[in-house]
Amino acid sequence: MLPPRDIIKAKRDGRELTADEIEVFVDGVAGGQVSDAQIGAFTMAVCLQNMSMAEQSALTLAMRDTGHCLHWSDLDGPVLDKHSTGGVGDPVSLILAPMLAACGAYIPMITGRGLGHTGGTVDKLESIPGFNTHPSEHTFYHTVRKAGLAMTAQGGDLAPADARIYAVRDVTATVDSIPLIVASILSKKLAEGLDGLVLDIKTGNGAFMCKRNRARDLAANLIEVAGLAGLPCSAVITDMNQPLARSAGNALEIMEAIEFLANGYRQPRLEDVVMSLGSEMLLLGRLAENKATARLTLNSVLESGMAAESFARMVNMQGGPADLVDHPEKYLSPAPVVRALAAPVDGFVEFMDTREIGLSIVSLGGGRTGFDDTIDHRVGLSGFCLVGEKLNKGDPLVTIHAADETAWLSAAEALSEAIVIGQSKDALPAVYEQLS
Repeated sequence: MLPPRDIIKAKRDGRELTADEIEVFVDGVAGGQVSDAQIGAFTMAVCLQNMSMAEQSALTLAMRDTGHCLHWSDLDGPVLDKHSTGGVGDPVSLILAPMLAACGAYIPMITGRGLGHTGGTVDKLESIPGFNTHPSEHTFYHTVRKAGLAMTAQGGDLAPADARIYAVRDVTATVDSIPLIVASILSKKLAEGLDGLVLDIKTGNGAFMCKRNRARDLAANLIEVAGLAGLPCSAVITDMNQPLARSAGNALEIMEAIEFLANGYRQPRLEDVVMSLGSEMLLLGRLAENKATARLTLNSVLESGMAAESFARMVNMQGGPADLVDHPEKYLSPAPVVRALAAPVDGFVEFMDTREIGLSIVSLGGGRTGFDDTIDHRVGLSGFCLVGEKLNKGDPLVTIHAADETAWLSAAEALSEAIVIGQSKDALPAVYEQLS
């Protein structure tokens, strides 16, 4: 079998690697025999030379098999999950997982932290006092069985080769390689022991895949590789040319998710994405016959309160307060400075630089610029105006939740440049297309 150096050379020169060669290399990554320099050389070779579907499948399975896999053979319903490629103001997981649990599915959701300008479900959950994002395996299994869902941060025993490879990709300009994205996402999702997976592939100026054709390519690769591994999978391509929800920021998104689940206000774009993804998940899990009945089922668990109950049960079983859904204001502290930024002129919201909006939340303290940074869960933005919405001078453009006046002023300056008011009143769809 070729040593790591020769495997790297073969990929650099454009040769298709065998499954055995990929397995040897990945095992060396997990075991420490392959250096960071060699990982960087390998990921750059993949970035430049691409990978066949057979190679992508082999890489995915090899990465999955470096760690522990979950098993759910005793459950009486399908085990499902969704994955988002990351966005701003995107609380979909917080809403969708309890809805699906209320419909009879089981959702063992392994979630991530914020990355760059995008928010992370783990960071949002840690806004909830007492909520344990690192439960023991016993607690995780028990919560999934009893509540229908559980949410946990990725542990070191789940696809550990992925953690090393991703850390190197982050500093070697190879994060956007589609084969490496495919293997990173699916190695972890396959380790969850799923019966079905739906992907939320974001596109637009706030997404990692800015161009829709790139988003479509990624979706197609993910679906094909998942199929080769025996996992039914479909994808929905959604818009990230503006924040998805009414709010963006950790505690603010928890509050909005609770309001959505408890039959309060539902931002229409957010609802469209939730229902589109949820319908696909019910179809994959054979919990609905068609999209029309799937949407009726999803609406029924919202209106009956069953979805809110599922969320409340999960929160309590993972250490959070039992009455969070009934009294979120008791536990989700407001920021010290909460004030709207006024529209400077009459017109329509013409453009939003969603990446810069996300970075403004990071600058407020709602995200990380370094691994050890502490997050201020109170800060963020709310009351977004939508692209195409008419405003008069002085109308609220967005409300800034800041730790102090200086932070508010800094965010206001950034947001004044990121949100453009002009004469175009063209709105944007929330969902572009579905692939299976």
